Amino acid sequence: MARQRYRPPHDFGLGGVAIGNEFQFATDDQAEATLAAAWDAGVRYFDVSPWYGLGLAERRFGRFLARKPRDEFVLSSKVGKLLRASRDHQAKRYFPFTNSPNTPHFDYSADGVLRSIDDSLQRLGLDRLDIVFVHDLSPDNDFLPDDWETLWTVAERGAFPALTRLREEGVIDGWGMGVNCPQPILRCLEVADSDVHLLASQYSLVDHANAVEQVLPAARAAGVSFVVGSALNAGFLGGEPRYNYGADNMVIAADKRDKLATLRAVAGRHGVDLVAAALQFSLAPDVAAALIVGTASPAHILADHAALRAKIPAGFWDELRATGVLHPDAAVPPA
Repeated sequence: MARQRYRPPHDFGLGGVAIGNEFQFATDDQAEATLAAAWDAGVRYFDVSPWYGLGLAERRFGRFLARKPRDEFVLSSKVGKLLRASRDHQAKRYFPFTNSPNTPHFDYSADGVLRSIDDSLQRLGLDRLDIVFVHDLSPDNDFLPDDWETLWTVAERGAFPALTRLREEGVIDGWGMGVNCPQPILRCLEVADSDVHLLASQYSLVDHANAVEQVLPAARAAGVSFVVGSALNAGFLGGEPRYNYGADNMVIAADKRDKLATLRAVAGRHGVDLVAAALQFSLAPDVAAALIVGTASPAHILADHAALRAKIPAGFWDELRATGVLHPDAAVPPA
């Protein structure tokens, strides 16, 4: 009998990128207010990483969540980067708006995984992580200290078996990849016994064809599920002047701008809130277990949470398919 793989029990979560000050400065009070608004609205899934603000997001999430009953929420974090305090304050090279004293060191070994989890728990002030994602081990990561294929070998021999052992021992509930491109997820499905993957920057109204044709079918065959991140492409679909992440995220390709214009026009004709449509679209596939959104604004988290209940007429999706913006086989939410 096939093993029952872990699937997050909550379909909506708050991610830690913005609370880690990736895009702009947010105060501790803003972070606390955003977390409180999410909690009061019923959000019980939270996703962080040592990478987000180089420890800042984990400290902020931990200060809030440590005061909540641990059995009432699900928490995921990442491994692959160890943080070490450094006098030369290299953190601003990666996150200009953080005041972290840390410098990241990539480590996908078994020992690195154990150290990373222990460090995260200390920053969070909590006793366990529910889900662990192997973070940014992918060909698009320009910060990697070596070729990603070389580091993959380290992870395959170290991180993956270590996480599988931790799951079998009941230390964590599940693990997978947390990456911005499909190759690492597809390879992991072939060589390791994973549970749930963070599909970051790969499934949105603007960009989903490859996921529909390759990644989602492979996940179904393997029996794994996804947490979908960046359904709004780092705010692009909500009107922010950026697309996804990276040093060139302000240089938005013409085809992406054209798709956004089409999406806005179709949404206008059908009286649809585009953000609501984008969020609901990301949760529509059968293998999508949860959606996470990143914000440091109480108003935004409440709006995103409410958007999941907005009514989207079937005609909106039909017109998007007719225009070619929506893949013919992409799942859509029920009307």
